[in-house]
Amino acid sequence: MLSIGNATSPTFFLTGVPGLEDFHIWFSIPFCCLCVIALLGNTTVLYVVITNSSLQEPMYYFLSMLSTTDIGITISSLPTTLGVLWFNARVISLDACILQMFFLHGFTLMESSVLLAMAFDRFVAIRNPLRYAMILINSRIIKAGVVIFVRMLVNLMPLLLLLKRLSFCGPNVLSHSYCYHPDVIKCSCSSIKVNSICGLVALILTSGIDIPCIFLSYMLIIKSILSIASPEERRKAFGTCISHIGAVAIFYIPWVILALVHRFGHSAPPYVHTLMSNLHFLFPPVLNPIIYSVKTKQIRKAFYQLFPNTK
Repeated sequence: MLSIGNATSPTFFLTGVPGLEDFHIWFSIPFCCLCVIALLGNTTVLYVVITNSSLQEPMYYFLSMLSTTDIGITISSLPTTLGVLWFNARVISLDACILQMFFLHGFTLMESSVLLAMAFDRFVAIRNPLRYAMILINSRIIKAGVVIFVRMLVNLMPLLLLLKRLSFCGPNVLSHSYCYHPDVIKCSCSSIKVNSICGLVALILTSGIDIPCIFLSYMLIIKSILSIASPEERRKAFGTCISHIGAVAIFYIPWVILALVHRFGHSAPPYVHTLMSNLHFLFPPVLNPIIYSVKTKQIRKAFYQLFPNTK
């Protein structure tokens, strides 16, 4: 029986897979496997970049940032999801919810920014290959990392601080096994107009800027590639972008599909929404290391040096 959180200390109730609660333990098996793959894969990428002197280049520094955000996203949703699937531990306080949202949304926002920085990196590498190392020097990459972090704070902190002013009358049943900002504010019995506007502004200032800028970067990249005389050089130049294109696709496509399911899939069973939301956060951390290991020769070579028996 769900108890109702009071106004001073609201309580929320996480949801596993609606209608399939008897199979939670079975759902936890593939979920755990995907999390282990994500953590091992991204940790390995970080390790080979840090320890391999041949990978001390701007492209791989940004790849390290991408792996870091993927690790953060995985760890942020892991405790509450496993708690629900393994122990039916559904209760979470508002403060704990806000803390989880800070990390989950924060790493997601930073990943979007990192993907934009990587698009710029590919543009510079193809447009000005001789000046690439001079343009993207270490100090500028560090500044880019600081800007990405500060940008996340500026966009996210108002959303989370505004949650403290809301009243929650309960029962505050969330739609996911983790705290998700749009899901939490729907539980409020007070006006959420300001929260919704701030959420929309934050979305516009992040994905609303990042997606068009990534698209523009690739228009300029294609223009630069087409200006290369040699077909072999054109193929080689475009080949350096394949991994990043894959990373962008697996980050944004599940997000778009999830948004469409929430918007138009009202007749779909509730577990469809839940499974899609979990895949939205799991796909990029799981697939990014695989894509970069398969498509990037230097990463693959470093991986073979680390695990020689995998050849």
